[in-house]
Amino acid sequence: MIAPGLALEQAPPFSAPLRFFLTAPLFLAVAGLLAAWQPDWSADVRVPFGLALTHLLTLGFLGMVMLGALTQMLPVVAGAPVPGVRRVAGLGHLALLLGTPLLAWGLAGGGEMALLAAGALLATGLLPFLGAASLSLLRGRALDTLRAMALALTALAATLALTALAATLACGLALLGWLAGLWLPADPAAWLNVHVLAGMAGWIGLLILGVAWQVVPMLQLTPAYPPRLTRFLLVAAGTGLLASWLPAESMRLAGKLLLALAAVVFALTTLRLQQQRKRKIPDVALSYWRLGMANLILAAALLPLANSPALQGLTGLLFLLGFAVSVVNGMLCKIVPFLAWFHLQGQRGMLASGLPSMKDYLPDAACRAQFRLHLAALACLLPAPFLPLMAAPGGLLLAASAILLGWNLTRAAQRFHACGGRF
Repeated sequence: MIAPGLALEQAPPFSAPLRFFLTAPLFLAVAGLLAAWQPDWSADVRVPFGLALTHLLTLGFLGMVMLGALTQMLPVVAGAPVPGVRRVAGLGHLALLLGTPLLAWGLAGGGEMALLAAGALLATGLLPFLGAASLSLLRGRALDTLRAMALALTALAATLALTALAATLACGLALLGWLAGLWLPADPAAWLNVHVLAGMAGWIGLLILGVAWQVVPMLQLTPAYPPRLTRFLLVAAGTGLLASWLPAESMRLAGKLLLALAAVVFALTTLRLQQQRKRKIPDVALSYWRLGMANLILAAALLPLANSPALQGLTGLLFLLGFAVSVVNGMLCKIVPFLAWFHLQGQRGMLASGLPSMKDYLPDAACRAQFRLHLAALACLLPAPFLPLMAAPGGLLLAASAILLGWNLTRAAQRFHACGGRF
C-alpha cells in the first residue's frame, strides 16, 4: 500500500494535519446552512452573499484540507521536514479558523473593519506557512531516478500550487484593500480574474492533481499515473493558467481551453486507472472520486462557454462542489484512517496485538451514508442557478453531509486515542 521512495520517517506528528481535517467539515456545514437560509445567492454567485459562501467553501473547507494535506505530504515527498511544523501548522490553522468567518462576514456586508481584520489574520497565518512549505521543498532530496519520477512531479505540482496560492493570496488581499477603500485599482476585473483562476485552477486544481498522483495508486491500488502524461498535465495547466491571466481576450480564451483540456485528460486518466485497480471490492472513496471526475469533465466543458451568471454559477458549483468537495471527501475517508493506522503502528510497534485495521477506524457503512447525503445535496444545488427554490433543500442536505463527515472523522480520531495513540 505504501509507495516506494516516500520518506515516511519524516512524517509530521498526527496532530499537525489532523487539526485541519477535523475542522474543515464545520465550514462546509455553515456554508450549507447559509445557502439554505439565503437562497438568493443562486441567481448570481457574484453578489455579496454568494462571495461569502464561495470563500467558506474555498478557504474554510477546501483550504483547511489542502493545508493539512501539504503539512503531511511535503515532508514525506520531499524528504525534508517542514521547519517548525507544529507552530506553522497551528498558526495557519488559527488564521483560517478565525480569518475565514470574518472574511465571509465582511463580504456579505459586515463592513470594512471585518475585511481588514480578515486580511490581516489570513496574511499573518498563511505567509509563514507558505515560507515554511517552500523551505521544505528547497531542502528536499533530488528526486532524479526513474522510480522517483512521480514523486518529483508531485513536488513540482505542490510548488506550482503554492505559487498559485501566493498569487491568490496577493490578489485577494489587494481586492480586500479595494473593498475596504484603501486603494482604487485601474481594472478590478483583471485582479478578480487572476484571483479566481489562481485559486480554483491553480491552488485547488493543481494541488488535487499532485495529491492524486500519490493517493490514488497508494490507497486505491491502481497503476501509477504515466510520467509523460503527468508532465503534459503540468505544462498544459501551468501554460493555460498563465495565458488566462493575459489582457488579450483571445489569449484568455486559449488559456481556458487549455485548462479545460488538462482537466478532461486528468479525469479520464483517473477513471481509466481506477478501472484497473487490483482490488475490485466496492469502495465509497472510489464512488466519491468517480463523481468528482464526472463533474470535472462537465465543468471543463462549460468553462469556455460560461458567459451568463447562471452558467457561471453552474460551472463554479460543478468545479467546487461537484469536483473538489467530492474528491476531498473521498480523500478524507481514506487519508484519516490511514494516518491513524500508520501513526499507531509506529507508536505501538508493528507486532503489537489488538490494533485496529484501517477499516475499523472508519467503517464503509458510515462513509456510504455520508456519500448519499452529499449526492442528494448535489442533485439539489446544481440546478439552483436556474431553479433558486432548490437552494434551500440543497443547502440543508449539504450541511447534514458535512456534520456526518465531521462525526465520522472525529470517531476515527477517538478510536486512535482510545487505542493508546498520541497526537
